[in-house]
This record gives sequence, C-alpha cells and structure tokens, in this order.
Amino acid sequence: MGGTTWFHPRACMIHSASKSVGLMTLQSIGGSDYFGPVYWSVTEDLGKTWSEPEPIFSLGRRVLGGDLQEGVCDVVPEYHPKTKVVLAIGHNVYYREGRLARPQLKRYPVYVVRSPEGSWSETRKLEWDDPRATRIYSCGCGQRVTMENGDLLIPLSFGPKEREDRSVSTVLCSFDGRTVKIKRCGNKLHNGVKRGLLEPSLARFGGRYYMTIRAEDGRGYVTSSDDGLHWVEQRAWCWDDGEPLTMSTTQQHWLVHSEGLYLVYTRKAKGNVKVFRWRAPLYMAAVDHESLRLIRSTERVVFPLIGDGINEAKHVARMGNFHTTSAAPEESWVTVGECLPADGWRGDLLMARIRWSKPNRL
Repeated sequence: MGGTTWFHPRACMIHSASKSVGLMTLQSIGGSDYFGPVYWSVTEDLGKTWSEPEPIFSLGRRVLGGDLQEGVCDVVPEYHPKTKVVLAIGHNVYYREGRLARPQLKRYPVYVVRSPEGSWSETRKLEWDDPRATRIYSCGCGQRVTMENGDLLIPLSFGPKEREDRSVSTVLCSFDGRTVKIKRCGNKLHNGVKRGLLEPSLARFGGRYYMTIRAEDGRGYVTSSDDGLHWVEQRAWCWDDGEPLTMSTTQQHWLVHSEGLYLVYTRKAKGNVKVFRWRAPLYMAAVDHESLRLIRSTERVVFPLIGDGINEAKHVARMGNFHTTSAAPEESWVTVGECLPADGWRGDLLMARIRWSKPNRL
C-alpha cells in the first residue's frame, strides 16, 4: 500500500462456511510513537489484493481539553469463532502538539467489536482494578489465545505509579461478543531493568502455553505454562547450544503451524550493528518447545535488511513492529510497516508469505 506510511499492520482470518476473509487493522505514523487513527482493510483472495483502508471511527482521536488528545494504538484484531465477531484490542495513548505527550496519563486496554455484518462498536475499556497496575496495564501488540469455550487468555504488562519497571502476567477473561471481563489473574513475572518486561505475546502448542516477552536488558525472554496462568520463571532466549541471543527492547511474536512452533524476532548480527535496536532484518526460527531454545539451523530471514546497516544505518528501514497470521493450512503471513525516521517517516507496508510444504518444514 503506497501513499500513507502505514504502521502496526495486524491481520486475522474470518472464517465462514463459504469463504475466509482476511481483516487487517493499521494506522499511519508521523513521528516517534505518534500514530494516526486506526483503519481497517480486507482481502478476499488470500492477501493478493486489499480493500482501500477505511477508518474505525470509534478508534479515532478525542480532544480532552487544551492541546491534549487521546488516541488508540498497538491494536490487534482476532476472530472469535463462538460469537462470530472480530475483537480488536489496543490501548489508549495521549498526544500533545503533534507528538507523544509526556508524562502520559493512565494507560489501559481498549477494544472494539466488529459484527458479522461488518459494523464496528463503540470503544470499551478493559476494566482491571489491581493495585499493581495504577499507572499502566496493557496488552498492546500482544498475541492472545482464544479458548474452545470462548474465553480469552490475554497477556498484560503492568506497573504501579511508584515504579518505572513493569511486570507481566496473563488474565483469563470471558467474552460474550460484546464485553470482555477479567475472571482470573496468573502469577507475576518481573525484571527490574529500566522499563522491565513489555509487550508479552502468547501461543498454545501441543497442549501447553508459551509466552515471549520484550525486555530492556539486551535480551528477550520466554516462559511456559500448563494452564496459561501459572508460569515458570522466564529465561533469556538462547540458541540450542546455549548461546543467548542479543536483542534490544523489541517485541517478538509466535508463529504456530501444525507440529511446529516458531518465533519471529530481531537480533544483533554482523550486518546491522548500527541499525536502531537492530530492527532489521526480521528473522524466524523453529523453537525446541522442550528446552525453550531456538534451533539455530532453522533460522531464516523473513524480511532482509535493505541498505548498509553499518555506514548508512539511518537509511535502513526498521521492522520492529510486526505481526504473524495463520492464513491457511499451507500458508502463514508476517506483516510489517517499514519505518524510516531520517527520511520523513516514510516506508512501505510489507507482507511475507510463508508457505509450508510439510508439517514443520518451510
């Protein structure tokens, strides 16, 4: 998609008896963490063509007074089979004078519902009165798990007013096609370095649950659970020989297919040492789900680094905000909005097709 510099492209599949439709949410970017209103687009031919993006009016801007505005960002849509709606969850954000307002007021998840007929609901807040989350609680950018009975497992990053560093946990929620309500909360995981643990994402594979977590200590983290609520202590992502990956405060996401569990991520490499937070290229690798390590021999480049990541790194498109979608039994997608701050924040919206010839094989 040309013209507007689209960012945060995240897609889900809407299945019916007659066809499967892909729906993607996206929004423009015009500065550091400065996003426009949320739009949506659909594809009926498995991503070959997409409709012209249209605004979700309830996820637009709201003037609070003076020059302060409230918006929504980091939206993730998912189809909910039991109620046949799309639930799109992001979080609120505050802007002032064309940039991110500092300090931010309290931040929390907000969501909208798209009916089977295609209309979008008004915005609702995910209510949580936990005293550990008086400053922020967020599931922005995070992958969640939909249970067979319609309940949702949602990962949260949260923190109180007294601390800068955040913790993560999961909440089990009911959803009736209209309202999300928290029923139970899992145990807390914590890392006290800088902003702590951020942007957790969930996957379910082989009857077990997995969570990958962004951090700010040069690592990304992984943990697992039998029930999605009781998590073992997080450990740094490592290769299968035990060598830890060097990461830099950037999210990772899961890609689940048949008998294979994969991770999509960024990391430090020889050719990207001067790229901001090493946010190019974008990699994927198979996960050994017993040891919770990445199998080095399976690593592939999803989106290559374009340009010189050492001498002209400011002109290399960053790809740290992305999403994965299981589009069909034989095909998965990775969507990303390129970002070139030094070149007017321009960039293209990209979609990689990952085609599977056999289970667990690219």
